[in-house]
Amino acid sequence: MMPATSNVPASRPNRFQVRSLPIAEWPAADRDAWIAACRPSQRLVRGGAGAHMKPITLSDLARRYGYFLDFLDRSGLLDRRGAAAGHVTPENVAGYLDELQMRVSSVTVYGSIFKLRRASELLDPQGEFTWLTEIEKDLALVMRPRSKADRFVLSEVLVENGLALMAETEHSTTRSDLAKARQFRNGLMVAMLALHPIRLKNFASLEIGRNFVNIEGRWWIILGAGETKEKRPDERCLDDMLVPSLEKYLSTNRDVLAQKRDSNALWLSSADGQPMTYSAVADAIKKTTLTAIGVGVSSHMFRTAAASSAAVHAGHNPNLASALLHHRDRRVTEEHYNRASSLSAAMALKAVLQEYVEDKR
Repeated sequence: MMPATSNVPASRPNRFQVRSLPIAEWPAADRDAWIAACRPSQRLVRGGAGAHMKPITLSDLARRYGYFLDFLDRSGLLDRRGAAAGHVTPENVAGYLDELQMRVSSVTVYGSIFKLRRASELLDPQGEFTWLTEIEKDLALVMRPRSKADRFVLSEVLVENGLALMAETEHSTTRSDLAKARQFRNGLMVAMLALHPIRLKNFASLEIGRNFVNIEGRWWIILGAGETKEKRPDERCLDDMLVPSLEKYLSTNRDVLAQKRDSNALWLSSADGQPMTYSAVADAIKKTTLTAIGVGVSSHMFRTAAASSAAVHAGHNPNLASALLHHRDRRVTEEHYNRASSLSAAMALKAVLQEYVEDKR
C-alpha cells in the first residue's frame, strides 16, 4: 500500500508531481555503483557490468531507476546512506507499484518494473532479484496494449535489444549454461529478424547447409522460389554486425541447446534439443521482446518495423522497403506495412512539445 500522505516532504506536497531523480542526486552508493557499471571496456581491461550496452539504453535504465528513487524521496523512504540497490525491497517496490498503477498504463507499469530490475542488477551484480522477475510475469499477464501501434517499434530498437540480450549472458554468474544459451539464441533471433525481415515460415525453418549457408566466409540466407510466398528466390547476406554473435552461437550456445542431439536446424529448443517449430519460434520472439522492450512484438510486426525504418531513415530510396520485404509492388508495402507517416508526425509533435516545455522553464 502507499505510505500516508503525511510522510511526503512539505516541499513537494503532491505525490504525483513525479520526476526522475538525476544521478547526481542519487544516494552515494547507488551513484558510485552506477558509474562503475557504466565504465567502458579498455584494452585488456574489462568494463563495468553495463559496458556492453549502448548509451541510450543505459540512460533509459538510469531514468527509470531515478523514478523509483523519486517515489521513495516523496514518500520519506529514501535513505541516502543505504547500499547500492538496497532500496529495491519487496515493500518499497509494492508501494511504487501501487503508485504506478494509479497513473500510467499497464504497459508502462510492466516496463517500469522490468527496467527497475535491470538497473538493480547493474548496481548490484551479486544481488538476488529473481522475486522481481516473478512480479514482472504477473504484470505481463494483465498487460493490455491499447492498439497495434503500441507494439510498433523501429528496427534499430529491436536490433539493439537483441544485441544487449546476447551480451548480458557474458556477465551472468548465477544462471545455468542452458539458460544463458537460450537467452543468447533469443537475442540473436530478434536482432537477425530485425535486420533480415523474412517471413516467419522461412525464418523458423532455416537449416545450416541448406538455406543458411557459408559461402567464402560469408553467411547467406538463400531461399528458393518454392520456399517464398512470392515464388521468387530470396537471397540475403547476413549483416556484418551479427557475424561475431552468430559464430559464438554456432560454436558454443547451439551445442549447449543441442544436448548431444544431431540436427542441422539453426534454431534448437532448449527443452529437448530438437528443431524449434514455427509456433515455438513465434512465441520465443514475442516473449523476448516483451521482456526486453516492454511489449510483445510479433514476427509480422518486424516487417512493419523494417518498412517504417526504411522510410524514416532512407526516404530518398522509395524502393528500399519493398526490397526488404521482397515485394514487387511498392503499393503493397505502403498500404500494409509502412507506418512512417504517423511516426514522423509523432516525432514532430514531440519536438514541438519539448521546445514549449523548455521555453517555460
